[in-house]
Amino acid sequence: MMRIGHSTDIHRLEPGNTLILGGVKIPSPYQSVGHSDADCLLHSMAEALLGSLALGDLGSHFPDTNDEFRDLDSGVILRYAHEAVQREGYEIGNIDALVFLEKPKLSNYIDAMRATVANLLNIKKNQVSIKATTGEKIGMVGSSQAIVCETVVLVKKVK
Repeated sequence: MMRIGHSTDIHRLEPGNTLILGGVKIPSPYQSVGHSDADCLLHSMAEALLGSLALGDLGSHFPDTNDEFRDLDSGVILRYAHEAVQREGYEIGNIDALVFLEKPKLSNYIDAMRATVANLLNIKKNQVSIKATTGEKIGMVGSSQAIVCETVVLVKKVK
């Protein structure tokens, strides 16, 4: 049996010098704002994993009202979601993610993000696809007010 999970996450951007995305620190004129380390990409991946098995949304597992999760490394969140999927007897088939961000350009960081995600999930790098696009200077993304990440994941029953 196979199941699909999908999630979209959005974070406000503010002036800064480092953007954490896919577990990678990227030099940037902006930083993402959030309760944890605000890694929009890992958040969308974690929520897609949880959603694949109807295990709730990210906020139900890591509420932003709980100070215990303030500045939490999003790698912890992604591993938690993966462990929940494994407890249900499933494994990841593949992950396909898209990042909507005006700047900085991400092409030089995609490979490192894919490797980091694969390592966090203990899967092969060829099971992780990360793509990036801009907002064409339109809307919240295009004016660098926000970053949006969308993820689809396929999980398959193993036990």
